[in-house]
Amino acid sequence: MAKIAFILLCHKDPEAIISQAKQLTAAGDYMSIHFDARAKPADFQRIQDALKDNPNVTFAKRRIKCGWGEWSLVQASLNAVEAALEAFPRATHFYMLSGDCMAIKSAEYAHDLLDREDVDYIESFDFFESDWIKTGFKEERLIYRYFVNERKHKKLFYALIKLQKKFGITREVPSDIQVMIGSQWWCLRRRTVESVMRFCRKRKDVMRFFRTTWIPDETFFQTIVRHLVPDNEIRTSTLTFLMFTDYGMPVTFYNDHYDLLLSQDFLFARKISPEATELKRRLGDLYAAEGIDFQISDEGRSLFRFLTSRGRNGLRFAPRFWEAESSLGRERELLIVVAKKWHVAKRLIRKIKEVTGIETIEYLFDEDSCPMPDLGGIQTQMGKRARHRRALMRMLFEYYETDRLVICMDPKNMEMFQDFFADRATTRLLEIESIFTDEYLAGHAIRVGLAGENTPEQSMERLLPTIRADVAHESDQIRDAGFDHYYRISEGREPQENASALSQFLSISHEQAQEIAETDHLFED
Repeated sequence: MAKIAFILLCHKDPEAIISQAKQLTAAGDYMSIHFDARAKPADFQRIQDALKDNPNVTFAKRRIKCGWGEWSLVQASLNAVEAALEAFPRATHFYMLSGDCMAIKSAEYAHDLLDREDVDYIESFDFFESDWIKTGFKEERLIYRYFVNERKHKKLFYALIKLQKKFGITREVPSDIQVMIGSQWWCLRRRTVESVMRFCRKRKDVMRFFRTTWIPDETFFQTIVRHLVPDNEIRTSTLTFLMFTDYGMPVTFYNDHYDLLLSQDFLFARKISPEATELKRRLGDLYAAEGIDFQISDEGRSLFRFLTSRGRNGLRFAPRFWEAESSLGRERELLIVVAKKWHVAKRLIRKIKEVTGIETIEYLFDEDSCPMPDLGGIQTQMGKRARHRRALMRMLFEYYETDRLVICMDPKNMEMFQDFFADRATTRLLEIESIFTDEYLAGHAIRVGLAGENTPEQSMERLLPTIRADVAHESDQIRDAGFDHYYRISEGREPQENASALSQFLSISHEQAQEIAETDHLFED
């Protein structure tokens, strides 16, 4: 009978990982865990302590820091596979999972399915001939070398590509390898995994090639397995059910999706919402159940396509299907820096990122030219950003793989502040109080179109009190709103006072806050 060694890549939520490990191993299966080295050491220790007496759980001997699109994800998988091969000699299949995957069938059903055919399950499509890559880089993924993380060093990432293009620095794919592409969620037989590991030790040239390939978790195993295993022993499909929205983001499943998930012709589903506690409980109980007759209709993707192709749920102004669950996420923190002097706020958040490492985004709801990652189109227009602000913020949290984001906003956005504070996420607001000289306000009047370069001095003098009153009114509105977690720093205060507010706003030490508060020329125009 099939016995599965689950290869779990995870980086957060230790309690969910512990629960997942206990549920899957209770049915006699195994688990090898790689917990991202970037995560909190205390979280990893909690997982180890909770599972140390479970003989069906092991850990990758070497943990590494993982980043999206990097070789590190493949290396983490190989480390976990190596640990599983050594610890579980009776494992017949190796199944790749993430921390937000859960079984949607029983162990009995899964073992029976794997026993039916002596095959591997892995998406493996021709890299060049298939249309698996819908947008963005294709050939560029392979012919250029990638040395930095695109999300953390965006400017350097694209500068290195331009440099290679300019000087014609390209490389060839290893001559005997046909590059394939597909989902990273596979299930492979033991002998296939053992062959892959031998290949890795033998073919250093192929390993060097993939180490500097972009997003190799979509090509490495898909290519090597196809190179080693006969076509008739490969099922070009994944056993993990996942879908993507029309904005290219994974669809998240909630408590009311239980029946839909069970009816899909898959063994696991991704992604289960961290807040779907009832769904997690029911699916956790399901894996150990026996004698269940699953009625497979497999309508999930067609139903989703139907609903999203209509755009709206039959009503002109109803929310889009993908916005039905509009919370940013209960476990997330949105940190809003509010300032009328945009250059001051930008200066501040640059220092915040430097000192704390928290991801920061400038005036995304106020400035069309604000640098934004490609989120499938929702980021392209200011109107879209504002209308779908919660969806946009969820995508940004997902894109940066973080639960904390700092953004800048103009104080005129009261409606947005109220909307974000009404969300289940934790929202904090830091107002920057600046001194506005007449010269600055005159420039502001020109920038917003209230005056022109040739506006007479007398007209400008009559206009300035109105502008000053308007700026003060926006600030008063924010203070009068009574927001929880409202903080303020001021140009007129000493750095020591401002550090206290920054420490509370960012939940950081006073020493870090002091360093931020003492930013050179912070309030200068």
